[in-house]
Amino acid sequence: MKVTLRKKKISGGRQTLYLGYYPPIPNPATGKKTRREFLKLYVYDKSNSATQREHNKETLLLAENVRAQRQIKTQAGNFSFMLESKKKQDFVKYYEVLCEKRNSSKGNHDNWLSSFNHFTAFTKSNCLMEDVNEALCNGFREYLLTKNSIKNTLNPKRLSQNAAHSYFNKFRAAVGQAFQDKLIDENPCLRVKGIKQTETDRAFLTLEELNKLAKTPCEIPYLKKAALFSAITGLRWIDIKLLTWDKLENSKSGGYTLHFRQKKTGGLEILNISDQAAHLLGNPGKDNEPVFGNMEYSSWMLMKLKEWLNAAGI
Repeated sequence: MKVTLRKKKISGGRQTLYLGYYPPIPNPATGKKTRREFLKLYVYDKSNSATQREHNKETLLLAENVRAQRQIKTQAGNFSFMLESKKKQDFVKYYEVLCEKRNSSKGNHDNWLSSFNHFTAFTKSNCLMEDVNEALCNGFREYLLTKNSIKNTLNPKRLSQNAAHSYFNKFRAAVGQAFQDKLIDENPCLRVKGIKQTETDRAFLTLEELNKLAKTPCEIPYLKKAALFSAITGLRWIDIKLLTWDKLENSKSGGYTLHFRQKKTGGLEILNISDQAAHLLGNPGKDNEPVFGNMEYSSWMLMKLKEWLNAAGI
């Protein structure tokens, strides 16, 4: 293994210094091999003053010192110095990329994006990989628990405990992924206490209220049908969305049953449903066709749901 100090001309009458490796050395994080390592040092091509000559002398001395250290390490098969540049990578940008990878699921993506926005507000968009430590994690946790949410005229309230829980978990996942990608040496979140989730108060519709809703027109017919079916059967929204006609069975002895796999738990479920719930669905379609059409979770859909409830006096 041979390490040589080399120069390359750049603008301003200068030369940048880099190390040449023969044969190429592997990067421990990616496994890819490289022949060059730029030192981010430069010398003047023509030293026209005492100051420039002194700069060249000191810089070359420093570069030679680095070259000698690299020579010793590469001969010992130690290429850990290649990871040092990783610590200067932008964690904020990395976090943003992780958010975008979640755009296949709107609900999950929105949670990641909210967590990211709070983190950028906390760090003022300035955080390198080397800054991701226990103090930073504890600081962000405290920020979520005590600070008001990002300025929003529609929602100026303090973050709820459960929102802070969700956003901090997304941050922990981002830090954990950076550790898996070997961009940080350890996962400091393992030593940081999480944010507990609180039990939420759930409101239940009475039979009288359900009857009111059944008699009240809704601007989106399949939303009304899905909401009533969920209220009668107790199925979650995601299971309602994924329900297809082949999951519904009817027998003279057993009546109507649903055979489906819960999205949240992954467990296979067989649910007996009433004739009322089955008749609410109407005429069956093709086996793999969604029972409730192409339902998507959105703020617009929630608004229409609230309008329907208000129209029913609930």
